[in-house]
Amino acid sequence: MRIEWSEIAFEDLEGIRDYIAKDTPFYADQFIDKLMSATDKLADFPEIGRRVPEAEDDAENIRELIFHAYRIMYQVNQPEDFVLIVTVVHGSRNIAGQEPKPWEII
Repeated sequence: MRIEWSEIAFEDLEGIRDYIAKDTPFYADQFIDKLMSATDKLADFPEIGRRVPEAEDDAENIRELIFHAYRIMYQVNQPEDFVLIVTVVHGSRNIAGQEPKPWEII
């Protein structure tokens, strides 16, 4: 299975990198590299992440990996044989009341 990143997810990564770079630019790039590498295992094990509790109706194919304090949310597209990284959000953010949900935007 291949892994694809949505434009929104890339924007999320850029925001995370910029935030960390305020204190330590060197570690900001390293952190982003490690976060992106954490998704590599999805190519072989797309259902390794837990179902996103806030996904309700879409719970079957909306999943997430936890990396440090971040939730990497992704959608498993079985017929097309790819995983789409939808968004990367800090775990402290409350997305339950957010409209539209991150996976509804793509």
